Amino acid sequence: MLLCGVDEAGRGSVIGPLVVAGIMIKKSKTRNLDEIGVRDSKKLTRKKRNALFYEILDIAEFTCVYKIGPKEIDESVLRNNLNKLEGRVMANIINHLEGDIAYIDSCDVNIERYTMLLRSHLNPYNSNVKIFAMHKADILNIAVSAASIIAKVIRDKEIENLQEQFRNINIGSGYPADRRTMEFINNLLQEKNNFPDFIRRSWSPVKNILEKKQKKIYDFF
Repeated sequence: MLLCGVDEAGRGSVIGPLVVAGIMIKKSKTRNLDEIGVRDSKKLTRKKRNALFYEILDIAEFTCVYKIGPKEIDESVLRNNLNKLEGRVMANIINHLEGDIAYIDSCDVNIERYTMLLRSHLNPYNSNVKIFAMHKADILNIAVSAASIIAKVIRDKEIENLQEQFRNINIGSGYPADRRTMEFINNLLQEKNNFPDFIRRSWSPVKNILEKKQKKIYDFF
């Protein structure tokens, strides 16, 4: 029996990509994940996640990772179909893994609707896979927990790579609740009057900064 776990990292961020990861593992090896301490990535330290990352790769049969860039995210948000974009990517991962059962952390409040969305994007030869979408799957299912770690570590690396471009400025975690991130974005707009491609323009905190900037310009004239 081959089990798949699929989860994402970075959905709520205003900087960088949304990373979706999936693993396929033999059912008999799920206890190995438990033995090495696999848990929901949010409950682990960064150091522990990084250590588990390579152990998970060794235990899993296959892994699959998609990175969805800010531009594609913005386009989906403007069309109000970010869930559909994420569902399509998760279904593609399930298609690549070709497991018997797939456990998915649902981003839609309506689990039945999200399950139908996933199924609509499955390849015909993969139509027999059993799909279990659920809320808090990264806590309830250890295969999804492992996928959440893979996604989170890769997402953190993406932010590290961005940080290297701004050595003298701390860009923070990339999330709007992070004061350092919002100060970075605000200062960037003041200096350059536009945002680079790694910033999600469709997110409300970023749109608010843009609107304030435009208001100041109008007030000047």
